[in-house]
Amino acid sequence: MTLRERLSQGVLIAPGAYDALTARIAARARAEAVYMTGFGVAGSLLGVPDIGIVSATEMIDRVRAFVPAAAPAYLIADGDNGHGGAANVERLVRAYEQAGAAAIQLEDQVLPKRCGHMDGKEVVPLDEGAAKIRAAAAARSSRDFLIIARTDARAIHGRDEACKRAAAYLEAGADVLFVEAPQSEQELRFFADRFKGTPLVANMVEDSKTPMLNATDLGAMGYRLVLFPVTALLTAAKTAERVYHALLKGKPDPSLERVTFHAYNEIVGLSSYLKRD
Repeated sequence: MTLRERLSQGVLIAPGAYDALTARIAARARAEAVYMTGFGVAGSLLGVPDIGIVSATEMIDRVRAFVPAAAPAYLIADGDNGHGGAANVERLVRAYEQAGAAAIQLEDQVLPKRCGHMDGKEVVPLDEGAAKIRAAAAARSSRDFLIIARTDARAIHGRDEACKRAAAYLEAGADVLFVEAPQSEQELRFFADRFKGTPLVANMVEDSKTPMLNATDLGAMGYRLVLFPVTALLTAAKTAERVYHALLKGKPDPSLERVTFHAYNEIVGLSSYLKRD
């Protein structure tokens, strides 16, 4: 079943993964889809904020690592703002598709960009954003590879401009629409009603501008893809802080839950590697 077909059947939850290990763990938890979060890649790869520092080449390398780790789940991969103009978008789309991703998410922010829930964002002119989506749709070799068009205009120019851009991106060839950072449940409903019948993304980010709702309620509104992009990342960061503080005092914190050494080796597939060798 293609991702397009799966989205037509009802709401799909895509937990965020920030490296190949978390992609594998999500798939072992029976996730049907895994979301490669650019926010998480920036932090896990370079230890930096999500402000456009990670290069296109580094993101492509992450997709190549995530796809086999996440299998058989669909990999939905953050493509940021395409890392340049239309030609850069074309190259990124081809590389993501060839690496085995099921979809790429592209946003209309300027370069460098910011996380969608940070203040101070800027967006490119509408025509430029639409041109990038047209380039993405033309560059793919199969329509089974989905183009997710995200607009960040809501925070800057309001919901009417966000709707205008989303409609333009849909006309330009986007398969899925993603209006970033609605600021209330009423706004989530507004966008769902405005684009009824079109697959929509709901982005559930802790402590963000958008209220946290469950996937069932979002599905009832009309959303088809629900992302929880940084839940695992934020939890892991908190755990790592506690672990390192305890270790530097001389011993592990006995109250922290952890997998056993054996269980971890099972997660990464040690037994199958040993059998092959």
